[in-house]
Amino acid sequence: MSKRSAIVIGAGIVGLATARALAVRGYEVTVFERNERAVGASIRNFGMVWPIGQPTGPLFERAMLSRGIWKAICSEAGIWHDEVGSLHIAYHDDEFQVMTEYAEANRSIRDCSLLSAEQTLQRSPAVNPDGLKGALWSGTEMIVEARAAIHQVADYLSGKYGVKFHWNTAISQIRHPAVISGRQRWEADEIFVCSGAEFETLYPELFSAAAITKCKLQMMRLEAQPDGWRIGPSLCGGLSMIHYPGFQSAPSLPALRKRYEQQYAEYLKWGVHVMISQNHTGELTVGDSHEYGLVQDPFDKDFINRMILDYLQTFTTLKSNKLIQTWNGSYPKMPNGQTEFILEAEAGVMIINGLGGNGMTLSFGLCEQIIEGRTNILS
Repeated sequence: MSKRSAIVIGAGIVGLATARALAVRGYEVTVFERNERAVGASIRNFGMVWPIGQPTGPLFERAMLSRGIWKAICSEAGIWHDEVGSLHIAYHDDEFQVMTEYAEANRSIRDCSLLSAEQTLQRSPAVNPDGLKGALWSGTEMIVEARAAIHQVADYLSGKYGVKFHWNTAISQIRHPAVISGRQRWEADEIFVCSGAEFETLYPELFSAAAITKCKLQMMRLEAQPDGWRIGPSLCGGLSMIHYPGFQSAPSLPALRKRYEQQYAEYLKWGVHVMISQNHTGELTVGDSHEYGLVQDPFDKDFINRMILDYLQTFTTLKSNKLIQTWNGSYPKMPNGQTEFILEAEAGVMIINGLGGNGMTLSFGLCEQIIEGRTNILS
């Protein structure tokens, strides 16, 4: 019996996760990427695998499945990764109350605990001690260097499973079982469209009918900290707690949100919450903001970057704040509360899209679940 074949369109994190899930099940997989390498949202992020942001239940379990796959690939392929965990840092009683409630609700489910101010400073020398109440520690968060890791995962899939990659090949049409680029065509039993919002050009009617938008985020990178100084865990200010649904189980969260709406109205208007992570070279990635709409301003807004950096200083004391890079990214987002967009576009063609800002955290788990479900049906 011959192997089943699959074509994956897009070599970002969703496409790679789909290719991996197919390859481990014996598929002959071919990936098409319009650029010479992935240059979209998959490399324009913190590189954080972030289970703490997911609500307890299926999404947290998916995040942990993703984390396990990330760790296995990184360990086998020699890809740098750091299981540093995270700290959400409190400077007000209402912030510490939300963290207390989160820890109490999740202590038996997650690797998390409440830390005193002294314990927090022991975890990270980068935490601002002035007015510090304490922090929420979580041990599940992991960092990769996204700019390198995405390409390294592609190399790993090619070397271990024989996944074929066609770079600089823009697929402009799908007629199952074929995909077409100019005068060239390739065929496979199954086709997966994992190219972010670019499925708009392949299935414009489906894109237009979908409850989908795009999100622009602004991010920055600070220089490598001197003398090999490390911040330890990834660090978050209190605003992150109202951004991530993982904290919605805390009864005091609505009251905290109300205060933030008054104190940080401009921050919330631009979707600003602030996090910082450190890569293997010592550089610090800082962000971010969230602007929604199908058409995005291509230019960064300096006042947003200033807001991010100003808020960063409320909870960190870094050795160097020298800015070396700024950029923006854009990803498809479901504004109706759905966490992904999965659609059988036509017989044999599946669109996997709309993970929002959770691509690094959820893609490996989601695609594993999707492909497992499909192969169980086919078998």
